[in-house]
Amino acid sequence: MPVESLFERLEPLLPLVQKPIQYVGGELNSQVKDWDACDVRWCLMYPDAYEVGLPNQGIQILYEILNEQDGVLCERTYSVWPDMERLMREHEIPQFTVDGHRPVGAFDVFGVSFATELGYTNLLTALDLAGIPLDAVDRGDEHPIVIAGGHAAFNPEPIADFIDAAVVGDGEQIVLTITEIIRDWKREGRPGGREELLFRLAKTGGVYVPRFYTVEYLPDGRIRRVTPNRSGVPWRVSKHTVMNLDEWPYPKKPLVPLAESVHERMSVEIFRGCTRGCRFCQAGMITRPVRERSITTIGEMVEQGLRATGFEEVGLLSLSSADHSEILDIAKGLADRYEGSKTSLSLPSTRVDAFNVTLANELTRNGRRSGLTFAPEGGSERIRKVINKMVTEDDLIRTVTTAYSNGWRHVKLYFMCGLPTETDEDVLQIAVLARKVIEAGRKATGGRDIRCTVSIGGFVPKPHTPFQWAAQADHETVDARLLKLRDAIRKDKQYGRAIGYRYHDGKPSIIEGLLSRGDRRVGKVIRRVWEDGGRFDGWSEYFDFDRWTRCAEEALRDEPVDLDWYTTRERDYSEVLPWDHIDSGLDKDWLWKDWQDALNEVEVEDCRWNPCYDCGVCPQMGTEIQIGPTGKKLLPLVEVK
Repeated sequence: MPVESLFERLEPLLPLVQKPIQYVGGELNSQVKDWDACDVRWCLMYPDAYEVGLPNQGIQILYEILNEQDGVLCERTYSVWPDMERLMREHEIPQFTVDGHRPVGAFDVFGVSFATELGYTNLLTALDLAGIPLDAVDRGDEHPIVIAGGHAAFNPEPIADFIDAAVVGDGEQIVLTITEIIRDWKREGRPGGREELLFRLAKTGGVYVPRFYTVEYLPDGRIRRVTPNRSGVPWRVSKHTVMNLDEWPYPKKPLVPLAESVHERMSVEIFRGCTRGCRFCQAGMITRPVRERSITTIGEMVEQGLRATGFEEVGLLSLSSADHSEILDIAKGLADRYEGSKTSLSLPSTRVDAFNVTLANELTRNGRRSGLTFAPEGGSERIRKVINKMVTEDDLIRTVTTAYSNGWRHVKLYFMCGLPTETDEDVLQIAVLARKVIEAGRKATGGRDIRCTVSIGGFVPKPHTPFQWAAQADHETVDARLLKLRDAIRKDKQYGRAIGYRYHDGKPSIIEGLLSRGDRRVGKVIRRVWEDGGRFDGWSEYFDFDRWTRCAEEALRDEPVDLDWYTTRERDYSEVLPWDHIDSGLDKDWLWKDWQDALNEVEVEDCRWNPCYDCGVCPQMGTEIQIGPTGKKLLPLVEVK
């Protein structure tokens, strides 16, 4: 039976809410397929506002791959703002997709991609609005299978009660596998019901189904063990790694937002993974190994994407884009190809030691010369050794001097506060470094219009990194250091006015720490916060630290653990971590050794250019580093007459 659009009921509400355009759909390159012509139907969600969720590459890639399949339908939904939520509840309108405005509860699969753990309360809002029971155990055959993905899914335990399954790693291939399993189960008449479908997913070894694992605890609150409770379910669930990205050139037709979004550009992922070995960086650790797209595929994706969207900016994305083995040829080739057009190129923040003027000039040849962003991460050389950010003060000064000498007037520097072994002096060195940056710029240019903006975020220890055992700095310590740094910058009469200062206080980081390293007991906290009105916790105007601390105290009152236990407590090697049964490929002994190296301020080289140092990923995952150079060049496009 066809599922009717909810738009007729929704439309009268649109004039009553902020930014109604975000609920309308119909974006360029969006799709609405015939419901009855499809036998497997996916709804994908990025659990944040439309303006943040629509540009998300992961959702766009899976949306396009699924809709390319015969008999498969995929639509999107995003978190609705509280004003819309109130009206939807008042008028009994369920969570809907923006494509066909169909009810989310009617789909076979509800896939939610979490880039950050602070989206967990938004998941509960969507489930509740969709009429899907919050607890997975209460769902029947008529409800969608709720699957979590994204980086936060590498520890799915805090939301284990609310999801049916989790997938870790690259999604391109596993969504097709899941689709076929669901299709076969439906064609066979849904034998064994929901339980059988979940078992078929679990026994692949690549889909984690929490209900098939039992967690036992020690009297002191630590985990005793996590074991499968059904025969045929693997002890560990493996991440997925797509090899040869040239075979997966998605998105081919990126979505063009109707409303303003956080990224107004056409983005191409030029490589996946990172082996720089920054110890704080979960993304770098869990996406190993490095896999480059070839220069020719990148050129084809840019050309096809520009034709399909009309965007005037191309973002060359990866965790460290300037590390692509052919980045200069890519930038020059694209600049040549689009010279004289309005098409500009951009990179995300650039490594200090990867920047050069030739690259920067190619990137700005057809566009405006905006500010440059570098991420030293730590203020002192000592703390940069701890986090394995192999950038010296001399490297930074040399790089910014080159930038200022070649026409740039504004440089942004990103740091973290609350890093393991950090002291007040490590943080105050940020002010010294910023002063030297301004000093170098003025000396190089002879001008006084040199600017430097310092941005600082609170450090959160993440699973599957060497810092997964570290004690998180409490928010009082972080905030005190940030205030001392602010005062040090302001007191600098000679350079202070040229230095901008932006920072996030330590309270949201503590809650992110709870959610990132929590176990299943944290689910009670999430639910309590949501019931108390928690929504959009990643937005400062909605985040309520007092609500989280109060609800954590209430929810964990009968447990031998509390908020501090999950955050500011250091773990030892023997402790079973909540995510140990999720296999990222990283050898736990290697991570522990790297943690000890951090404490001893020992740096580790990048294995792309040096011998393998046995992190475990390549042999265990059956993968390998894939890098160029290919030796090929991008030529300007020749118009065929």
